[in-house]
Amino acid sequence: MTSEIKHLVIVGGGSAGWMAAAMLSRMMGRQLKITLVESDQIATVGVGEASIPPLQLFNRALGINEHDFLRATQGTYKLGIEFEHWLKQDQAYMHAFGTQGKDLALTPFRHLWLKSKPESASDYWRYSLNYQAAKANRFQSLAQLPGTDLPGINHAYHFDAGLYGKLLAHYSQQNGVNRKEGKITRVLLDSDSGDIDCLELENGERIRGDLYLDCSGFHGLLIKQALNVEYLDYRQWLLCDRAIAMPTMATRPRRPYTRACAHKAGWCWQIPLQHRTGNGIVYSSQYMNDDEALSLLEKHVDGAPIGEPRKIQFIPGRVANQWHKNCVSLGLSSGFLEPLESTSLHLIQSGIIRLLKLFPNLLNMDALRDEYNRQSAEEFEQIRDFIILHYKLNQRDNDKFWQHCREMSVPDTLTAKMALFSASGVINCPQESLFSENAWTQVMLGQGLMPASAHPLASALTTEQTTELLHNLNRIITKTTDAMASHDDYLKQHCAAQSE
Repeated sequence: MTSEIKHLVIVGGGSAGWMAAAMLSRMMGRQLKITLVESDQIATVGVGEASIPPLQLFNRALGINEHDFLRATQGTYKLGIEFEHWLKQDQAYMHAFGTQGKDLALTPFRHLWLKSKPESASDYWRYSLNYQAAKANRFQSLAQLPGTDLPGINHAYHFDAGLYGKLLAHYSQQNGVNRKEGKITRVLLDSDSGDIDCLELENGERIRGDLYLDCSGFHGLLIKQALNVEYLDYRQWLLCDRAIAMPTMATRPRRPYTRACAHKAGWCWQIPLQHRTGNGIVYSSQYMNDDEALSLLEKHVDGAPIGEPRKIQFIPGRVANQWHKNCVSLGLSSGFLEPLESTSLHLIQSGIIRLLKLFPNLLNMDALRDEYNRQSAEEFEQIRDFIILHYKLNQRDNDKFWQHCREMSVPDTLTAKMALFSASGVINCPQESLFSENAWTQVMLGQGLMPASAHPLASALTTEQTTELLHNLNRIITKTTDAMASHDDYLKQHCAAQSE
């Protein structure tokens, strides 16, 4: 081995492998040889993806045009995630991206809204442009609300993960990434250091690198099997450990948001793409068997099935150290929470960006590795708490699964966050957190947690001034939404895929 990192070996393609290959070849292709090993014999897990807004930045950094991306991946726009039946049966709310209302100096908008003594929590979404556009099935690329300094639409995407992988594979290989087709049969370790020495393929060929990325999915061929890194099981808080995915024919209109519909032992998703609809059910094997889950999914879908149901088993959690020895794990090999808030691709993305920022120049990488693991653990735990929140704050009757979620103990970090919000409407949200104060606010309000009081700073406005502010904000948002094109028309005009 040399004293410098000169050869990076990525194990596995799919979203994680090709996202890593694309970004690393874009940023470090001149000083780094990159080899990606994948086998045509091994299928990827991707079943159609819903993302969150940071993917915009990732594609932009690669120089990929948004409309080209959507055409290539049969993609649609996503303005948020609607949660149906999570608080109670027949009740719904949305985690809408973007902002709500308008902050007043140091006073977050939610405190101004709380000061108005709204009749119900649902009133909060009157001041969300993303929500109003989503429910009207409208979309417009909009940086600001016309004639104001208010931020416009903040969006993510629904897209076919397999097609995204193909797009990035082509991109990466054009940037010099060497794709090696072959099945890895052995991972050989250095007898002294315990580092990965080389990979042996089925045909006997050996591939040796300085740094390895494990993008091998749930198998964790390097990080789990070869290096035997401990896996931290989160099933004490996240009970769902099974999923079934089933695509159906596309239906109209294509909603510009993801649907997450709770059922007696988990939830179902619907993700509208241009050429089909992605459907799935997530459930706990403690409370529902596979046959029952499939039957429930078949009743839930819209449109005729166009593929066989695909069953997925997982253990929510993460590896204790996502960078161990000379191996960095990305994607499902590093851990998996569950699909609820569409964070899987983001965790791949943030892992890649984190690696770029902490990329070692020499093989002595202990300090960089420790910092990478610290940041990764912190990010996983913050997202874990956000997902647990949806389950913990439910008021569903007669379902043992939901009763268990409501009564279970949760991490102290989440308990403190809920208590603080309940008492004061204040949210302790580190600046680098993935989910903003507005995201936490929407889920807490949507799940029935109403603060006891507004912050005193909200009293800087009189009752009349607050009422006028809220009225004007709602009027501007309504007017802007009414002027937008329908989501389907926008897709047809700007980014219709060839099959359309």
